[in-house]
Parts: sequence; C-alpha cells; structure tokens
Amino acid sequence: MDRGIYALVLENTGCTVRIGALGEREFSAGSHVYVGSARGSGGLARVERHLRLALRRDRPPRWHIDYLLLDPHFFPAAVVTAATDRDCECDLARSVAGPSVPGFGCSDCACPSHLFYRPGDPVTEIVAAFRGLDLDARITRIKNEGSEHRV
Repeated sequence: MDRGIYALVLENTGCTVRIGALGEREFSAGSHVYVGSARGSGGLARVERHLRLALRRDRPPRWHIDYLLLDPHFFPAAVVTAATDRDCECDLARSVAGPSVPGFGCSDCACPSHLFYRPGDPVTEIVAAFRGLDLDARITRIKNEGSEHRV
C-alpha cells in the first residue's frame, strides 16, 4: 500500500474522554480532525486499522487517536488521504490548525496538536489544505449505520 498522510474526520456528541497520560479532555459536539502520518511499512493501511478499531472496539488503546476510536461518542465520518514520500504531516496540521486539543497526537514532533475541532463538516477545508501542499487528496466518506461502518 502507498505511504502518505491522512486526515481522519470523527463526528461526536459532546463528551469527556480520558486520553491516556493527557488525562480527561472535554470534546464539544461536532467534528474532530486528526492529522496523521502513514509513512511506515504499512503505509495508508494505517487508516484501515483506525476504522477497524472504531468498528470492533476490541483492543486496548495504543495511540492518542485510539482513545477516541474506542469511545462510543465518536464515529468516523470521512478520511482524506494522499500518497506521498514527503514528511509533511506537520505542514498539514499547521494548514488545518484552529481550535485543538493541546498535545494530542504530536508526542513525536514540536506541533501544539494534531487534533482539531470544527462545528460542521470540515472535508472541503481539509481537501483545500492538502491541495495547498500540492498533494492529490482522496476523499472517502464513511456511512455509519448503527454500530456498523461502511466505506
């Protein structure tokens, strides 16, 4: 599978979630955008791992994003991906920016956060951020039918 970067859009109701060492965090109802890198050996298959975890909720959390994927208040709504060999995850996070959860998903870089809040659907804005970095964005909408997710 291709390597690259992605932005995972999660919709949620207002709630409080404990995020490992970050502790409890309050989340406003709306959408949260998680910017991640998929440049490792599995490439963009990492996105599929996130979606499987959200569906099955059968493993303990390993990364910050896992805490949200395991919480019943959050569900995947869309993912925007781009194949690239460039190290541009942080550039994408800076392009998306805005209200965020401090320290989320950025323990291996100097960014303030990789999780951003939007009150509405942020996909058009995310695609523009990808294009601003000269990346060919691919959008996948996820239908949520009860506890079942369909791509």
